[in-house]
Amino acid sequence: MLSTDLRPQMRIDVHQHVWTEPLLEALAGRERVPFVRVTPEGLTVLHSAGERPYVIDLQSETASERSSQLRRDGAKLALVAISSPIGIEVLPHDRARELISAHLDGVLALGDPFRAWGPIAVHEPDPAQVDELLDRGCIGVSASAGAMADRDGFDALAPVLERVQASDVALFVHPGPGLCHPAVEASLTEPLWWRALTDYVSQMQAAWLTFATYGRRELSHLRVVYAMLAGGAPVLSERLAARGGPEVDLTDPLTFYDTSSYGPKVVEAMARWVGPSQLMYGSDRPVIEPVPTGREVELMGNGAVLLETEEALI
Repeated sequence: MLSTDLRPQMRIDVHQHVWTEPLLEALAGRERVPFVRVTPEGLTVLHSAGERPYVIDLQSETASERSSQLRRDGAKLALVAISSPIGIEVLPHDRARELISAHLDGVLALGDPFRAWGPIAVHEPDPAQVDELLDRGCIGVSASAGAMADRDGFDALAPVLERVQASDVALFVHPGPGLCHPAVEASLTEPLWWRALTDYVSQMQAAWLTFATYGRRELSHLRVVYAMLAGGAPVLSERLAARGGPEVDLTDPLTFYDTSSYGPKVVEAMARWVGPSQLMYGSDRPVIEPVPTGREVELMGNGAVLLETEEALI
C-alpha cells in the first residue's frame, strides 16, 4: 500500500466502464439476455433483463478517446469495472466466466492508463476465481451489490471475500442483481433513470447494511469500495439505531465510497458522516457525465490507497 505522502501524486478515477470489442462480440453471439444487436441504422444496442435497451456509442469507446477524456478530467489512471446491472455475473457459472473473460480481454488490452476490477461469477462462487483474476493483472475484485444484499448472499460469497482479504486487494461493490435478488424486467414505459434511482440505490444500501452489520466482524481487514456512496446508506445509521440495529463504525478506515452520480451537497454531507479521507472519485463514465463536487483533486488522490506498490504510479 502507498504511503500517505505519495497519494496526492496519483489522481485516480476508481469507477469507469468501457465497452470493448471482445465483450461486444461475445454478447452479440448470445440468444438470451444480456445480448447485443446492431440495428438496420447501424446502432449497437445492449439488451438486458433489468434495463431499458441501451445504445452504445462505439466512437467514444476507443482507447484513444477514453484516454483523452481521462486527461481532460485531470486523472492519470482509471479503474474499469464490468457493468453489473446487465447481469453477467449472475448467469450460470460457465457462461458468466466466458463473458467475464471477454470483458477482461478487452480491458486489459487497453494498457495504461486503464486497470481492471476483476468481476466474480456469483453462481457457485469459487475462491480460485480471485487468484485467476489477480494473475491476469486485475487491480482488485468486484461484486454486484445484489450478490451480498442479505445474510444468505453474503454467506454464499464469504469464501471468495476471504480470499480477497487474504490477497490484500480491495473489493469494489457495484449496483447489480444477485441470485436472491434477480433483475426485474424493465418496463418500456418507465423513464431511463428509473432503475438508477430505485433498484441501484436499494441494492447498494442493502449490501452496505449487510457488510457493516455482519461482514465486517468476519472480514476485519478487507478493504471495500462502494460505488455511488453506497446509495447514501451511512446516512441511514440513525434509523438503523432507532429500529434496534447494531452500532456501525461509520469512520471505518477500510471502507471507502466513490462519489459517482452525486454533487457537492451530498458529497459534503457524506464527508461529515464518514470522514473526507474515505471518499474517492468515481465518474461512472461513459454512463453519465460526472457532476463537479469541488473536491475532485482530493478525491482522486484518495484512490491511491487501492494500489499495492509504488511501481503502480504512472
